[in-house]
This record gives sequence, C-alpha cells and structure tokens, in this order.
Amino acid sequence: MEAYRVNIQGLSNNIHRFDYAFGDEFFGQYGAETVAAGAINASVTLDKHETFIEANFTLSGAIKLVCDRSLEEFDFPIAVDRKIIFKFGHEPAEVSDEIVVIGYNTESLELGQFMYEFITLAVPMKKLHPRFRKEDEEHDEIIYTSEPKEDKDETDPRWDKLKNLNKNK
Repeated sequence: MEAYRVNIQGLSNNIHRFDYAFGDEFFGQYGAETVAAGAINASVTLDKHETFIEANFTLSGAIKLVCDRSLEEFDFPIAVDRKIIFKFGHEPAEVSDEIVVIGYNTESLELGQFMYEFITLAVPMKKLHPRFRKEDEEHDEIIYTSEPKEDKDETDPRWDKLKNLNKNK
C-alpha cells in the first residue's frame, strides 16, 4: 500500500503527476469482494494549492468479472475519470463524494483506496458476459415497446379552450 501513498508535505504548490500500473495484487490488498483481478493503468494529477489539493484520477484497463447468468469469467473494460478535492481543515471529514477534508498536518495521501473505490463503482449491477448483452438488449426493447404509446397529436378539447384564453389578452 506504500506504493500508492504520496507525500504531500514535500510537494510544491504546483501540478504533479503520478502514473501507476497494477493488477491482481492491488485488488488483493484493497479487498477482493467486488473485483479480484484485472490490469489497470492509472494517472493521478495533483494540483496543490495553499488551502486544497485537486486530484484528477484517470483509470483505464480491464477487470475480471463473473457473469451473473453463466458464471463465466470475462474481461470488463474500465475507463474512469474522477476528481476529488482534498481541502485542508482542522478535523478530517468526508464532505461529499468529491470533497474530502484532511488535517493541516497530514503528511501523505493514500491514493490506492480511492482508485479501488472508483473501479468498484464502475462495475455494473448486472454483470453479463459480452455474448449475452445483445440478447439482453433485445429483451429490454421488447419490454419497452410492448407498453401502449400515447398519441401526442390528440389533446383533450378542454385544454384547447384553456389555451385560447391566454391568447385573448
């Protein structure tokens, strides 16, 4: 986990870029419940200012998922662009998904945990092997097209009379 820790006290107020490439060992360190394997390239840009640090995460690669239908393993492509602002404050807190307050005396940031969370958030709720995706889309289309369609040209005549009231002014 030290590999993904960045010493922020030694950074000047400027833009700094950190590049990472990681695989199965990374997922084992941060928790293999959702994602256990994959190959990811990550680029993290830290823009340090006096009162905050803006971190831009760009992750790309593929992770191994298990199909919910066939239980076969397949590669799922990942492309994530996220931003977090680390704001200096008295007490550490997570204000929102994009703003984290860190203490003034914080020496380093653990970027690995954030990268793991971004990857797990990119995992779809319904994990389907690519060969089932077209079939699933066709099934969804049948469901949506079987609903009755409303004719947009037909309107209630009472509404037409109300529309004319506004024109009489």
